[in-house]
Amino acid sequence: MNRPDRIDADACYRALCSHDARFDGQFFTAVTSTGIYCRPVCRVRTPRRENCRFFAHAAQAEHAGFRPCLRCRPELAPMERHWSTEDASAILLQQATLWLDDPQHWHDSEGNMGERMAARLGVSDRHLRRVFEDQLGVSPLQYLLTRKLLTAKQLLADTDLPITQVALVSGFGSVRRFNAAFFEHYRLNPTQLRRQIGTRDSDQGTTVRLGYRPPYDVAATLAFFRQRLIEGVAFVDEQQRFGQTLRMDIGERSHRGWLIAEFDETRNQLVLRVSDELREVLPQVIHRLRAALDLDADPGAINAVLHGAFPAGDGLRVPGALDGFELAVRAVLGQQITVAAARTLAQRLVNRFGEPIDTPFAALTRLFPAPAVLAQAGGDALGELGIVKQRQAAIVALARGVAEQGLVLNGSADVPATIAALKAMPGIGDWTAQYIAMRALRWPDAFPAGDVALHKAMGLQEAKHPAREAEAASLAWKPWRSYAVLRAWSAGHVAPQTGATA
Repeated sequence: MNRPDRIDADACYRALCSHDARFDGQFFTAVTSTGIYCRPVCRVRTPRRENCRFFAHAAQAEHAGFRPCLRCRPELAPMERHWSTEDASAILLQQATLWLDDPQHWHDSEGNMGERMAARLGVSDRHLRRVFEDQLGVSPLQYLLTRKLLTAKQLLADTDLPITQVALVSGFGSVRRFNAAFFEHYRLNPTQLRRQIGTRDSDQGTTVRLGYRPPYDVAATLAFFRQRLIEGVAFVDEQQRFGQTLRMDIGERSHRGWLIAEFDETRNQLVLRVSDELREVLPQVIHRLRAALDLDADPGAINAVLHGAFPAGDGLRVPGALDGFELAVRAVLGQQITVAAARTLAQRLVNRFGEPIDTPFAALTRLFPAPAVLAQAGGDALGELGIVKQRQAAIVALARGVAEQGLVLNGSADVPATIAALKAMPGIGDWTAQYIAMRALRWPDAFPAGDVALHKAMGLQEAKHPAREAEAASLAWKPWRSYAVLRAWSAGHVAPQTGATA
């Protein structure tokens, strides 16, 4: 995540020559003789070294006047996630780009997005622009424009959405602005690009492709979800497909539909198919799924810290959630009981309060209960499901926090503030808050120190103060302790018991 003059150009060229997918999204190669920039996995003829310029972000390449390759399609690359716990500027930039990458923040009718983001991060707008210029060589708005244009380019290439709708769902306030920005950056208007690439929508839903960096242990990720799935809400089948119903409340509108995700391991891609009802919020669906399946993880950086302690876990990812509220409720349901028992409680909750939905799939028939529904649930109704009073109170408090108080349970949340807010709720302690941070907030350094299965995997179950000793031992794994937890659970061959059911 540095300016182009700080990147190791020779190392990038070697990676380019090898077409190594491990570096996909970590840099882009701009070719001065063609004016095009590509991913390192692009299979076109390797350009001469003297014709190559290397950029850490697509925004830098586009700011320098280069256009995205129509063959390797830079919009498919996994996003760069550089995590730092020491460099203040890097931490600020990391949080700002996370915020800008989230499509829910793209629609700003008042034109004060920069000020709102700076206020959210606790700095001035001027300081934030200075950090972006120093670290990336582009402004926050230039970074955001590239993200929106690449999203629009993907929708033009992979869907048959009308161009007017592509412009709106990609965060542009008008078709005129979209057309002007698109032509200025890509020297093509949207119709010309769609004509060159063509569209590939399926007969049933809209299909797009998403990239990820290997190694990725697909079997382990799907097994994790399979063990915890709720019938009617989700499924995992033998074709390595993951399916789920989904409710997305955007502004005043609620969108209800389904998605199917299938891994294409030969290409290091995920094929995503979504129902027509979710087409209007497709960028948000893509963003949520990338987080839920941890597609933007950087295995190289993670393994550099964790491989010595967990040599068999290089391909493990931290499974997230398409719905942070669902994850939080299921974490509460799983406190102090087994995975199977927690799944049973979650199934009862869905059967009692979930909303029916029509889909083409027999395995997808219900939506997880909405926060507003559970906020009004009485203790008697929850108690009839076998949920004890302490967890009843926690579920209602969570639901009211999301439905009435704006509690954010996704990757754009303020992690320390959200953890504090969760721990202030009845029935939610540090373990549950850390587990929610790990999977719903996508915090890579969460650590549920009180987890019993983690103590057993670390050989600390007989220790006098196992949580304290686990916390001390975990410091060597920063800033990737969430990944260390998954690896410890896997290496210990012990299914997490204390709430790891969500």
